[in-house]
Amino acid sequence: MIKRYTREEMGALWNDENRFKAWLKVEVAACEAMAELGIIPKEAAKNIAEKADFNVERILEIEKETKHDVIAFLTNVAEYVGPDSRFVHKGMTSSDVLDTSFAWLLKKAGKMILEGVDKLLAAIKKQAMEHKFTPMVGRSHGIHAEPITFGLKMAVLYDEVKRNRVRIEHAIETISYGQVSGAVGTFANTPPEVEALVCKKLGLKPAPASTQIIQRDRHAEYFSALAIMACTIDKIAVEIRHLQRTEVLEAQEYFSKGQKGSSAMPHKRNPIGSENMSGLARVVRANAIAAMENVALWHERDISHSSVERVIGPDSTILIDYMLHRVSGLVGNLVVNKDRMLENLNLMKGLIFSQQILLALAEAGVSREDAYKMVQTQAMRVWDEGADFKTLVLACPNIGAHLSKEAIEEIFDLDYHFKHVDTIFKRVFGE
Repeated sequence: MIKRYTREEMGALWNDENRFKAWLKVEVAACEAMAELGIIPKEAAKNIAEKADFNVERILEIEKETKHDVIAFLTNVAEYVGPDSRFVHKGMTSSDVLDTSFAWLLKKAGKMILEGVDKLLAAIKKQAMEHKFTPMVGRSHGIHAEPITFGLKMAVLYDEVKRNRVRIEHAIETISYGQVSGAVGTFANTPPEVEALVCKKLGLKPAPASTQIIQRDRHAEYFSALAIMACTIDKIAVEIRHLQRTEVLEAQEYFSKGQKGSSAMPHKRNPIGSENMSGLARVVRANAIAAMENVALWHERDISHSSVERVIGPDSTILIDYMLHRVSGLVGNLVVNKDRMLENLNLMKGLIFSQQILLALAEAGVSREDAYKMVQTQAMRVWDEGADFKTLVLACPNIGAHLSKEAIEEIFDLDYHFKHVDTIFKRVFGE
């Protein structure tokens, strides 16, 4: 059975209790590994595994004096373990615990995030299938271009989210590396075999080479993958925000009973969910920059990355988890106004078919330059006079000299634009 994570679990993953549990998991795994290799007594490792525990308040109390969180943690663990605590953290440095546990937490967070990605994919696919042939105008530069379908708009987003899923999967693989290599990564006081066993117990791989830390290009990739996912969510949000504009009104966020849009104007229905997504995406993107800044540290390690990661680790994973679930609801419950889409499609009185007239003239032997001039002359009259484009084309003697009335009538047909929709859907969604 596939594990389904609750929303609360992502937040709980990063609280002090769970953070120290992850540290303890690394320390106990290291003791068990050393016992297996005969470095420490097996009875000591057994005793440590059974008795090792901590108290968050006590750790924070000790840290006030030590000014060192890992030492405070180890001091508290020793209070539970007793004399065998001398084997805890043997030959290890703080980063062996911090970096390995951080990798374990990021991997777990990544798996939760993938569930949110799958939820978004399902919501987009549902809209794509339902509106596969729902006609609407395509826009470039915000200006009417040619007809598309709302389903095609959704298919483009689906394909992008699939790419994000691959990126996140790869980033999880990249981050899933631990280390128990000692003060500067030389294994001087703990052999590589301990690291290998610890990582195996935690579902990680040993970093092939480390200094006092796991190298931060791994983390930069992870947080960049989350940032790109945030960009896509922002893209979806911006699209909804535009489509909900009063002048457009082709789609809008679901407005529930009792919901209020404005403290001053009772008539308002605002795309607040999408605006939330655009705002939060800025935070996740900024966090990726911070992760990149962490790559260049002094020599074998400094501590400038640590404070950054205590913020961006929880913030980016929690935010992306929230954003994925929120945007999935926005897309899944989107109110699609098919009549308004058709109305807007016809707003420019047939100009969306101008390219087909151009191509037909070229096929009839007219030079592209002359054909363009003929079509544009009539098209500008639609802009300036509000005339109907097809009427103007039919009445134009220059165009009529090359195209019959029947040929022109045939060009003004929406189905012409949608003849390859099935092919696109097969490429995106499969058979």
